[in-house]
Order: sequence, then C-alpha cells, then structure tokens
Amino acid sequence: MSAGLPRPSRRAVTLTYVALLVATALAIWLVYRLGGDLAAPPRRHDAPVFGGAAGNESTLDTFARVLVALVVIIAAARALGALFGRLRQPAVIGEVVAGLLLGPSALGHLWPAATQAIVPAQVVPVVSALAQMGVLLYMFLVGLELNPAMLRGRAPVTVLVSHASIVLPFVLGLALALYTYPRFSSSDVPFSVFALFAGVALSVTAFPVLARILSDRNLTRTPLGVIALACAAVDDVTAWCLLALVVSVAQHAISGTAIVLALAAAYVAVMLVVVRPLAQHWVARIERTGATRTAMTIILAGVMASALATSAIGIHAVFGAFLFGAILPHDSRIARQVTERLEDITVVLLLPAFFAFTGLRTQIGLLSTPEAWFAAVLVFGAACAGKLGGAYFSARVAGLSRPDSAVLGALMNTRGLMELIVLNVGLDLHVISPALFSMYVMMAVATTLLTTPLVALFSPRAVLLGSAPE
Repeated sequence: MSAGLPRPSRRAVTLTYVALLVATALAIWLVYRLGGDLAAPPRRHDAPVFGGAAGNESTLDTFARVLVALVVIIAAARALGALFGRLRQPAVIGEVVAGLLLGPSALGHLWPAATQAIVPAQVVPVVSALAQMGVLLYMFLVGLELNPAMLRGRAPVTVLVSHASIVLPFVLGLALALYTYPRFSSSDVPFSVFALFAGVALSVTAFPVLARILSDRNLTRTPLGVIALACAAVDDVTAWCLLALVVSVAQHAISGTAIVLALAAAYVAVMLVVVRPLAQHWVARIERTGATRTAMTIILAGVMASALATSAIGIHAVFGAFLFGAILPHDSRIARQVTERLEDITVVLLLPAFFAFTGLRTQIGLLSTPEAWFAAVLVFGAACAGKLGGAYFSARVAGLSRPDSAVLGALMNTRGLMELIVLNVGLDLHVISPALFSMYVMMAVATTLLTTPLVALFSPRAVLLGSAPE
C-alpha cells in the first residue's frame, strides 16, 4: 500500500460489502415483485419464438463446436509439426499431414463419427473463412520477405534456372493433361483451361518452405543458398502470374480474358510505379514517428483492399495480398514488426485451419482403381522430372557443378504450402475434380518430403559451402 493512502478498516470494508449485497438482493426482489403482473404485447408472427434455436443449432452451440474444432486442429498441427521437425523435415509438412489425417482420407475413413464430431457440417464454413484469411495473410508475408537484392550479380543464372524449372514442368503438365483430362475431368471444363492449370500445378516452388530448409541447414548465406532463394522467388512470382492467367481464362471468355489481363497488368504497374514509392516514403516517416499501431492498421487495410482489387479484376485475392507485401520495403523496421505480429497468429491458428480445410477436401479413397493410381504416379513423376530436370540442366549450362546443380534441382522441387494454395484455387473454380485434387495434394507432400533427403544425398556439406559462379 502506498504511504500516501489511508489504511482502511477491515471491519468497515466487510460491513459495507455485506450491506451492498443485501441492498442488491432487495432491489432484485422489488423489481421482480413489481414486474410479476406486467403484460407485454403479443408476439409478432415473424418474430423468433422464445427459447427456440436459430435453425437446427443455436449460435452458441455452433461457436462452441468451432472452438472444439480449432483446439483439435491446432493441437494436431503442432504435434505433427514437432514430430516431422525431429525427423529433419519441414514442420509445415507435419501440419499438412495433420490436416489430411483429420479428413475423410484417414480419420473420416476409419472413424467417420469422429470427423463429424470434430468438424461438423455447420463448422466447415467458419473453418473455410479462417483458412482463406490465413492464406491472404500468409501470401502477404511471403511477398514481404522477397528481397530484390538477391538478384544482383546473379540475375542471368537466376532467371535461367527459375524459368527452366517452370517451363519444363509446365510443358510436362500440358502433356499430362492429354491423359488425365478424358479420364478424370468432365465435359463442362474446357480442355484449354484444364491443361493450363495442370501445367501451373507442376510449376510451383514453395519459396517459404525452401527458405526454412536452407535456414535449418545454415545454408541461407552460402552462394548456392542465395541462388536457390533467388530462383524460388522468381519462380513464385512467375507461377502466380501464370495462375492469374488460368483464373482469368476459367472465369471469362477468351475476349474477356484479354481485358482481365490488361487490367491486371495496369494494376501491377500502378502498384509498382505509384504505390511503391509512396509506401517507401510513408514507411520512412512512420519509422521516424514510431506510430506502429497506426501503421499496422493501414497495412492490414491495404492487404485487404489489394486482395479485393485483384479479386474484382478477375484474377485471385491471394495475388493482391502477395503484391501488396512485395511493394513494401522488406528490410524496414515496420516490416519486421508486422512479420513478428502476424506470423504467429497466421502460422499457429490460421494456416492449420487451411490445412484442415484442405484435408477435408482431400479424398484419397477416390483413387480406387489401378488407373487412378497410375495417374497419381504419372503426376508425381512429371512433377519431379520437370523441376529436377529443368533446374539441373539449366544450372549446368550456367556453370554450376554437378553436385550443386543436383542440390539446386532438389530444392526447386519443394512445393509445400504454395502448391496447396494453387490446388484449392483450382478446386474452387471446378477446374480439377476431387480425385485429381487428391493426386496433386499427395504429390505436393511427397515432393516436399523428398527435398531434405535428396539434398543430403546429392551433396555433402563441403560442396554446399563451396563457391558458385556469379
């Protein structure tokens, strides 16, 4: 107790508190006594019935079920993520596997009642909304991590390797569509759209997962690690542009697609030429004044506005979130603070919801025929051959050694979460069927799981720390 405040009498405090309780009880009794004989107007015919639930479940009950689902999803994601981390695998793959285990492919197949209890039908829309928000924030953070300085002095090697590792899997995806379209698609899906999406789905590299693998092996600042990060960054930007093309073609006629692409190009130009310099000036001023909370509000509003803009244009909201992150100065103090504040809630809560939502949509049981499993093997083979082959041969042309080229190919073959985002876009647009969605999800998990073993196999640490050509 401060010296300037009087010490109250314990007896006085006790008597006052008892008097307060007695007065409150008397007031409650008096109000109920006076109101017992009061009458209210009759209930209108369109008003809800007293004590009745809204539909089959009350809002409170739905909210409780959402909380139960989130507790299970977060716990499973963290447990599997920690387990995979001990196995020297990216934790995100354990979180993806946790989502798959909660869906119809595992728990839903072995114990359907458990899946219905954990994620009942009325909870799925809420999980979906959280998943979409998680993807938006995640793509914003990915854009915020992009460092254009990585390209300095290595632009020829970076552009050659990244684009070769896109072109070859893209072409293989187009060729694969010749086999999968008549067997796993439907007549309402144009072959041109289907083939384009198949190419994009094999072309993605997971920049954040690759960065995590390099960081875990202390390779981020090595020459080969810098080249790999730069290639993955260029790869991601190119892949997202291709995805924007696919979305515009899927949602519009060919004539409309040209308009959508023109609007998208104009939006990108405005963001880079007009908004980016303004953002740099604004960030510099904010860092001088220290108005962090105001900056956080404006940045989050900017992410949502950019996502809405690209969605209105006709590409996809994630592209707008990614672009807004890319125009902000990645090395600024406010960028680091935003990352620190958003990363935990995104990674711990929202992304596990996305993995669970993806798991609910993945039905490996649909692959019930030898033909379906053969197609799944073809998808996996084409994905590995395209990324590994394209990156390896282009790196050799650029002058890298055989071990370094092989390691670079293995790193570029990492797909992870970026692939799942692309696949969910395709499923939402009904470009791919649930069976094909399941095949590609398995491919994404398998190729990411292979990355660390292949890196260890292709090159010892001495080679990884060696020099690479500028």
